[in-house]
Amino acid sequence: MPSGRTHDQITLGMLPGVAIVTLVLSRSASLTLCLSGAFLFSGLMFGPDLDIYSVQYKRWGWLRVIWLPYRKALHHRSWLSHGPVVGTILRLVYLGVWLGLGATLAGLLLTQIGGIPVDSRQLLQQAEQYSQQYLPEGLAILLGLEIGAMSHSFSDGLSSLYKRTLKRLKP
Repeated sequence: MPSGRTHDQITLGMLPGVAIVTLVLSRSASLTLCLSGAFLFSGLMFGPDLDIYSVQYKRWGWLRVIWLPYRKALHHRSWLSHGPVVGTILRLVYLGVWLGLGATLAGLLLTQIGGIPVDSRQLLQQAEQYSQQYLPEGLAILLGLEIGAMSHSFSDGLSSLYKRTLKRLKP
């Protein structure tokens, strides 16, 4: 398995190519920025190695505590963390639960302590409107997160294959 530093180098090395291909295919600076930014975030902070005490995990700083249940629940390099599409969706849902809990707590604090009314129905309607309005950007972000995660898993697989091949070739 490549080290965290090697994964970072792979992510940073691929970033210009990802950006150029996205710009050529989409002809959109905003979609290129969304996809490339999500790719970079996925490669450096939101990738499959959140299931272990890794560089990605440590980069969350004091917020890394939210990833402890995730780490305890998943085996390293399982299809749930490193699998195509499933790993990224699981991390997004997991992070979404934490963000939802944080938003709920913030709303309660604003209402109870700050005396500022929060209309959750209005916020949900606004979120739905934005998700429809910015659908292409949202899809670009999802694709960027997945490409970042898959570059990680693919390099893990290549590294393992290389090590197995070397073992077989040793006399």
